[in-house]
Amino acid sequence: MLNNDIGPGEIPEAERVYQGGHAAPAQASEHGRKKPVLLAAAAVLLFAGGTALGTVLPDPTESTAYKSLAGEKSTVETERDAALSSYASLKGKYDSLENGMASRESKVAAREAEVGKAGAAVKTAEAAVKAREDAVTGAEKAKAARTVGDGTWTVGTDIEPGTYRAAGAVGSTCYWGIYRSGSNGSDIIENDIPGGGRPVVALSVGQDFNSTRCGKWEKQ
Repeated sequence: MLNNDIGPGEIPEAERVYQGGHAAPAQASEHGRKKPVLLAAAAVLLFAGGTALGTVLPDPTESTAYKSLAGEKSTVETERDAALSSYASLKGKYDSLENGMASRESKVAAREAEVGKAGAAVKTAEAAVKAREDAVTGAEKAKAARTVGDGTWTVGTDIEPGTYRAAGAVGSTCYWGIYRSGSNGSDIIENDIPGGGRPVVALSVGQDFNSTRCGKWEKQ
């Protein structure tokens, strides 16, 4: 029968572990119960020590190194803000210059377009003047070809055949004569000293015409 009367510090008979036929000492169980107590005491000591250390540690913000770093940080931030302000100012000036350049380029482009139009107008005017000059020159050449001055001219070679009239009133010393070509003035067909007015002559191929002090003759 089991003995239920267990004294202090003893363990029940049923809880004893038998190894090799021998009962384990009762002191082992008592030692196991002491471990939680020791661990709790250690935790209390550590907590108390940590609290004590926390109360005596210095404030890091009051250290010289922290204050030096804080001062450097403040200086760097000030320099950064100044750099940002300078950049913003320079950026504003750059944008202003860029906008001004764009405006000037636009004006230059417009001016170049106007110059191009003016150049085209000048070329058109020059072409018109050239055409006018060519027309006048052509008319003058045609008129010159139909005009005869003082000298001896072979009709059909030097001048065209046809009717010619003095371009202006002739003087008293005007003389004109029509001769057979190749006769060197010896075979006179017709001649006159009109003495004034605007005389008229009819010239044909095979004739020579001589005009002396009569001015210009124009073909009619």
